[in-house]
Amino acid sequence: MTLHIGWASCSITPEQPVFVSGQFCARISQGVLDPVTSTVLALESDDRDSGVVMVSCDLVCIPNNFRDAVRRYATRLLPQLKPESIIINATHTHTAPEIRTEKDSPFASAGSMQGFGTGAGNVSALRDLEKNVMAPADYVEWAASRIAEAIAQAWNSRKPGGTGYGMGHAVVGHNRRISYYNEETRMYGKTDDAEFSHVEGYEDHSVNILCTWDAERRLTGLVLNIACPSQVSEHMYLLSADYWHETRQELRRRLGEDIYILAQASAAGDQSPHLLLLKAAEERMWKLTGRTQREDIAVRIADAVAGALPYIEKEIDWQPVLRHSTETIGLPRRNLTEQDVADASQEAARLRKEYEKILADLEAHPQQHQPLEWYQWLTHNYRMMKWNEAVAERYALQQKEPTIPVELHALRIGNVAVATNPFEYYLDFGMQIKARSRAVQTFVVQLAGAGTYLPTQRAIAGRSYGAVAASTPVGPEGGRKLAEWSVGAVNAFFPQMD
Repeated sequence: MTLHIGWASCSITPEQPVFVSGQFCARISQGVLDPVTSTVLALESDDRDSGVVMVSCDLVCIPNNFRDAVRRYATRLLPQLKPESIIINATHTHTAPEIRTEKDSPFASAGSMQGFGTGAGNVSALRDLEKNVMAPADYVEWAASRIAEAIAQAWNSRKPGGTGYGMGHAVVGHNRRISYYNEETRMYGKTDDAEFSHVEGYEDHSVNILCTWDAERRLTGLVLNIACPSQVSEHMYLLSADYWHETRQELRRRLGEDIYILAQASAAGDQSPHLLLLKAAEERMWKLTGRTQREDIAVRIADAVAGALPYIEKEIDWQPVLRHSTETIGLPRRNLTEQDVADASQEAARLRKEYEKILADLEAHPQQHQPLEWYQWLTHNYRMMKWNEAVAERYALQQKEPTIPVELHALRIGNVAVATNPFEYYLDFGMQIKARSRAVQTFVVQLAGAGTYLPTQRAIAGRSYGAVAASTPVGPEGGRKLAEWSVGAVNAFFPQMD
């Protein structure tokens, strides 16, 4: 039983301005800080009819429309490959091209600025801006075709090899939900407040590492799984892979320029790299070391890999078991109440007034169209307004369409398990899967799909962004059902470990 391994990567950095994803306000890219890329790992065992392809992208999420486009292009190049064998995840950088279109509802709004009011003088200015920007739908087709070519390259370069795995630790992600004595929770809340009580949830600093080697025992690639999205530089107007760019550079400096690095975000819907505690001490250390935060994260991750790699190499598995299962299941919608609708509608009405005021000001003072970010607050209020208005629409749907279909995957690679989900999945759920998995190590992979938060019950009790009704089409019941599916699918691969 031989495992055949192939790697490839490609740039998905556009050569013209695009909408930048990851914030409520529209942003038009003003350049490239560092490349956004896609990395592909193709695996096939000779005891199976087909293999599996894992794809990581420096994007905010993987909407169904984008996933299907990649699969469509890839299977044209590789007819023998089953579309569902291609698994795509996003690192959740907030400085990547927007790929969400109207077709991707109910999970996300469109990335362009179309529809921001009608008949107002500045709307023509918005449309004029759009003429010089690559539309999200066009970027989807362009990027999907490039990723498909990388998939074909990885698949066609498969050669016998081995795998190994291990775990290190690096402090990258922090729980970003701050709780107060009044039982309120705020995302990115202040911790120097006299009412600050505690950080709401757990943090997972493990670095799951999967390595591949060729037949000559040369290291060819790494799969790295970390419970943190890549959003250190999330407000920029420059395209960037965020801290994964520096991490790849640091690892290649240590291990070789030809090493492939496939990045995965583990369950981290309530995590971020932003510092809410001990910030002054951390910033002082960055100054003393001469590093940026992104560079410091890269060194931490690289140190974790370098510390584990000599021991991982002692147990290379040249005949690892490869198994894959996938299923589309219906997760129950978050059970919205009339109060949820009332609260969201009230907020939407407030935002509409703000939006109309900004619109009127821009009509009266067209000189405010400079600098380029003049449209920031207009689009922010518009999107927030539509985001809250959607709660009433979802409330009307929950009786006739009580579930939302989601595609899930489970893999076994030797004694490692992989379980995917499409959400910004709160860490507690990920730890439930890891704790109950029979595999020695379990890589939980979030954002292998369209996104949106999937919070715990305690987060909903605390409210705040990421847990309020507008944030979450699927609620805690769906989160637990997803965890149960993942545990069951993974453990079915390991019956000998009962």
